[in-house]
Amino acid sequence: MTTKDIQQRLIDVFATESIIVVNERSTQPILQIPVELLISTCQFLHDDELLFFDFLACVTGIDNGPDKGTVEIIYHLTSIPYQRNLVLKIVIPRQTGSLLPSAPSVSGIWQTANWHERETFDLIGISFENHPDLRRILLPKDWEGYPLRKDYEEQDSYHGIKVKY
Repeated sequence: MTTKDIQQRLIDVFATESIIVVNERSTQPILQIPVELLISTCQFLHDDELLFFDFLACVTGIDNGPDKGTVEIIYHLTSIPYQRNLVLKIVIPRQTGSLLPSAPSVSGIWQTANWHERETFDLIGISFENHPDLRRILLPKDWEGYPLRKDYEEQDSYHGIKVKY
């Protein structure tokens, strides 16, 4: 099954033209989907007998910076029995007022998302709705900011320890 076949299957199931192929030539083809279809699309990709993406290898985020005003969340999926890879991408607003960018958690579909979403939250500042335990995983809980943001400003010190040279 090609990337175009997967795209068409999703378009038919969800009756939308908003699922687009970003790249189909790489070993991990990329489909961009709207955030509002994330959970239903992921559940379908996981459960469908013709697709069966049973393994979530990675979730990561990309900050496109204040100028573009968006962040991206990238999901690397694998169908082990069909030996097929697929990357899903969603693009959401970078920040709304004082609120962090937010997307639904897929940890209810693939448990591996739990830690990946926590890491994305910790380093980029993307919140995952309905995550079972969304808290920092790499940095201390009182750390200020999100180090992989393009506009991140390092603290001079942390609890009296110089962290910026």
